[in-house]
Amino acid sequence: MQDFIIAFVRPEVLISLLAAVAMFATAMVVLIPTMSRNRLPARMRTMAVERDKMRASRIADLKKDGVSLRQTPQGFMLGIVDKFDLRASFDTEEVRDRLKMAGLRGQAPLVAYMFFRLFMPIIVTFAALIYMFFVANYDYPPIVKIGISLGVGYVGYYLPNVFIQNQITKRQNSVKAAFPDALDMLLICVQSGMSVEAAFGKVAAEVGPQSLELAEELSLTTAELSYLTERRQAYENLARRTGLPGVKGVSTALIQAERYGTPVGSALRTMAKENREARMMEAEKKAAALPPKLTVPMIVFFLPVLFVVIIGPALIQVFNWE
Repeated sequence: MQDFIIAFVRPEVLISLLAAVAMFATAMVVLIPTMSRNRLPARMRTMAVERDKMRASRIADLKKDGVSLRQTPQGFMLGIVDKFDLRASFDTEEVRDRLKMAGLRGQAPLVAYMFFRLFMPIIVTFAALIYMFFVANYDYPPIVKIGISLGVGYVGYYLPNVFIQNQITKRQNSVKAAFPDALDMLLICVQSGMSVEAAFGKVAAEVGPQSLELAEELSLTTAELSYLTERRQAYENLARRTGLPGVKGVSTALIQAERYGTPVGSALRTMAKENREARMMEAEKKAAALPPKLTVPMIVFFLPVLFVVIIGPALIQVFNWE
């Protein structure tokens, strides 16, 4: 054993062993990259398959919930619109954006809007003529009745815009009320390790009972994130469909986070705090506006009763004394 140790520690043996180790390491360095399989194409194919599955799943969910990205226009209305060439007058980008903000997507609402912009004045005018001549007993000359009917018909020209604006207001109020809570849930999902698409889908499912409109918008954003080539376009579409400054700020923050590589969680935390503060400020503003609104009802309804209660007994005593 001692002879083996002496032979092993001899300089020429150590040099041979070190040379063998160096040759083995060199061979491994050269051969391992050539023998290792390039896994990038397989990973990319897997991600493409997963993206296609997510896109199909989101579109199936939207169809199941009755939300359609496109609707087929009605034949009669479409024929009238094409016959009178109403698209040249009413089919603008602003009109399309307002219809999207009202939750009316696709070609069918656009065709219906153009149809009613043309025929609503005629319908309202005929209804006013029937009311003025056959229902009401006004002692006006016929020319006056016709003039009133034409004035009412002119107001009917703007009724579709009034309807669209009311729909936009209702939808924005619903989204605005639930958006800060949705941002908090989105922040929790992102911080737990979920992707942005999965987080949007999860929040859309959870916020549905509170605001169906916001759930619908988040579901559409999830679908667009799955099949659009540029994710930035999906965020911009979300801001354009809602028309709210808070949503637009969140969309801008998400776009910048993806462009510059900043943490999405930090941007969402900041925007969630700002939206909560904005909601609190709006509530304080409404509370501060309440006293001036109560002034007229108090003058009309409370003060007369108060005067009767205060002055009534004195007047009774005066009359009894006399």
